[in-house]
Amino acid sequence: MTHPPHLANMAVVISSSLFPPARLSHSRTVTICSKTPKPMTKNLNDGESSKRVVVCGGGVIGVCTAYFLAKKGIAVTLVEKSAVACAASSKAGGFLAFDWCDGSPVAPLARASFNLHRSLADELNGIESYGYRPLTTLSLTVTESNPKSGGSGLPAWIDGPAKSPSTIGTTQTTAQVHPQLFTRTLLSTATEKYGVEVVIGKLEEVRVELERVDSVLLEGGRVIDADSVVLAMGPWSGKFEMLSSIFRVIGTKAHSIVLEPKEPNAITPHALFLTYHPSHGGEALDPEVYPRPTGEVYLCGMSSQEEVPDDPDQIRCNPESIEVLKRVAKTVSSYLDEENARVKAEQACFLPSTEDGIPVIGEIPGIKGCYVATGHSCWGILNGPATGAALAELIVDGVATSVDLSRFSPSRFTKRRGRV
Repeated sequence: MTHPPHLANMAVVISSSLFPPARLSHSRTVTICSKTPKPMTKNLNDGESSKRVVVCGGGVIGVCTAYFLAKKGIAVTLVEKSAVACAASSKAGGFLAFDWCDGSPVAPLARASFNLHRSLADELNGIESYGYRPLTTLSLTVTESNPKSGGSGLPAWIDGPAKSPSTIGTTQTTAQVHPQLFTRTLLSTATEKYGVEVVIGKLEEVRVELERVDSVLLEGGRVIDADSVVLAMGPWSGKFEMLSSIFRVIGTKAHSIVLEPKEPNAITPHALFLTYHPSHGGEALDPEVYPRPTGEVYLCGMSSQEEVPDDPDQIRCNPESIEVLKRVAKTVSSYLDEENARVKAEQACFLPSTEDGIPVIGEIPGIKGCYVATGHSCWGILNGPATGAALAELIVDGVATSVDLSRFSPSRFTKRRGRV
């Protein structure tokens, strides 16, 4: 991937890359687009000419929404304050499951999105572009103080004190993507093929006139006219008053490490969900291990609720959590210990959740043309495509047909508080 050169203190248009490596001062905005934005189209919801839909948030939810809106012929501007896929959409595990949300209100969304991931992988050459592949998924119990043994029914590389293996996902029901590569591949296609414009700048305000969206104001004074606005700001939704006045978004800080084994070919495509008993006793942990087709191995866990910082650059790892993940890695497999694997990344990100544990997707009550999509928790990468596709249908056609979004509507919060 070619990165752009240093940017001068002025708005510029860049066609060579969408993903500046350095953060930009929020007192400036930078417009990044690969092709001329699409001409004005008809807003099928109200019959008026639509200049633009502005999507605020460059994570997987915002990018998927921009992609499916643009595929429907809408002129889309994506606004991101830092860099595309720089937070959870970069540091998540990228695990996909067809039926793991069954029995919850999220089940139809998850099933639709799992299938849509498969279609997108065919469309975008996901196997090569962003590491899409089906997985076998195992549940294991690992007791750190037990002697290493491996066990029957386990791949050879899992040679630690693991027992009670159980297959909880097959290649028909579980899969994976590299989340950052998936998000950026989708956006590259959206800009190059469908004319999506990307603006790096901080959203200050959604301007409303006569109870209808009029424009967005960015820090530094830039105004972008909009007929519809989508707020897909992940854990930062809770810091935006228009949303926080309606519902609460809770940020869960999750840690992860990425390892590069010396013998990557020995690592088979098996995702591991562990019940891990530390040697010092205490509560069991539930870390997860995802080998990637690049040869890397991703481990995550050690979550806690903390205050979400104002900027993704301010997120710092808790050293104790990282050390626990390293211990888990070498306990599970000698291929992942410090002698046989290099630590490529130590990282943390925030996952957005709502008070009732259900994502918020739909039009904000009382503001025509203002939509929200957030609160997907650990299933954001899985549910991004179906969220974006259904929201695009709602915005353009007036109703979502691929997934019933009524259960996810933000109006559920206003009704609880006696508001209409």
